Amino acid sequence: MRILVLGIGNILFGDEGVGAHFAHYIDEKYDFKSQHEIKIIDGGTLAHQLIPMIVDFDEVVLIDCIENEEGEFGDVFFFDFANMPPMISWQGSAHEVETLQTLEMMRTHGDIPSIQIIGVIPRRIGSDPTFTLSQEIIQATKTMEQVLCKHLQTLDPHCQITVRNHIHIQDIAQVSFKRSMRHEMRCDDF
Repeated sequence: MRILVLGIGNILFGDEGVGAHFAHYIDEKYDFKSQHEIKIIDGGTLAHQLIPMIVDFDEVVLIDCIENEEGEFGDVFFFDFANMPPMISWQGSAHEVETLQTLEMMRTHGDIPSIQIIGVIPRRIGSDPTFTLSQEIIQATKTMEQVLCKHLQTLDPHCQITVRNHIHIQDIAQVSFKRSMRHEMRCDDF
């Protein structure tokens, strides 16, 4: 089984970049030893351009900002894309093309792996570039980590998850743009 952990977001706009920052954070902090291939990718705002990569995996855990009128900033939701709760939306993100549109297009064509979503409600999405994350998102990272690790162990009960590096998500957010540039250079591997 091939497992993809895919962070989505525009790192230029504070909390909007949490998915991309989280992918770098997890990649830097943890080692995963599994009988399955686990790949961690910052998908940035590539949306439709990610389709050829996504369909190459059996299981996808997608991390992104979401909206929920009943939720609070920093609330974390975990759900199956095939059974997305009606109160969840991706409206108003700063992505060039909405994540939801990309997944819906894949579903329409019938070429979509199992996709689980870790969604978090952002506080700060603005028009002024900043790599600073809100305190609500920083606190939410702990829950997001627990959800991701628990889900990976559900997919592979023998998966060994080791903390390699004690790092803070805000430290990663300050350098995500450098990591994203390195990733874009390697994207041709797919």
